[in-house]
Amino acid sequence: MSVQDKTAGKRRSQALLGALAGVAVIVVLVAVFVGVQLSDDDSTSTAAPAPAAPSAAAPSPEASAEPVPPAGDPSAPTGEIDPALQQKPDVKAGGTKRLTELVVTPIIEGKGPKVTAGQTIQANYIGVTYADGKQFDSSWDRGQPAVFPVGAGQLIQGWDQGLVGVPVGSRVQLDIPAELGYGENPTGGQPGGDLRFVVDILAAQ
Repeated sequence: MSVQDKTAGKRRSQALLGALAGVAVIVVLVAVFVGVQLSDDDSTSTAAPAPAAPSAAAPSPEASAEPVPPAGDPSAPTGEIDPALQQKPDVKAGGTKRLTELVVTPIIEGKGPKVTAGQTIQANYIGVTYADGKQFDSSWDRGQPAVFPVGAGQLIQGWDQGLVGVPVGSRVQLDIPAELGYGENPTGGQPGGDLRFVVDILAAQ
């Protein structure tokens, strides 16, 4: 083999090695770019927070809520939820006579287990002022159920007292006197006086 042939072969080998090195650099750069993009997507995607129920302590009913229970929660089998609970109820005024005690009126009787104090429930609700039926709050209008603990002192007393013992899958009307709600003249934008809520209990855990 001549010197020229050896030199040409060496050059071909060097060219091949250079090309392979270039391909390896490109592969590494692409992998780094994809990894950075996936990392950015993970850090910027967050789940929408669930709305909260009327809180006893927070100045606004828009307090932060617990995560929504999974759809397969065994305490609320799909077959036990009445289809009527998929429709927003029409809540009427109670009248001018003042309430002296909490009144819990079943509208739809659920077939699930009864809610116990300390459980976290998932519910849709509408709140109106008792005298004139003017709506002041609704999870329906926010597009998703509220999730909150019951009987733990974190809600107005009318909710803590009125929802314990109600079966999952129920729709109930709570007529709440002012002293078990926000009082007569609350601060922070809450409604004063007697209140009426219609609450759908969708799940409990």
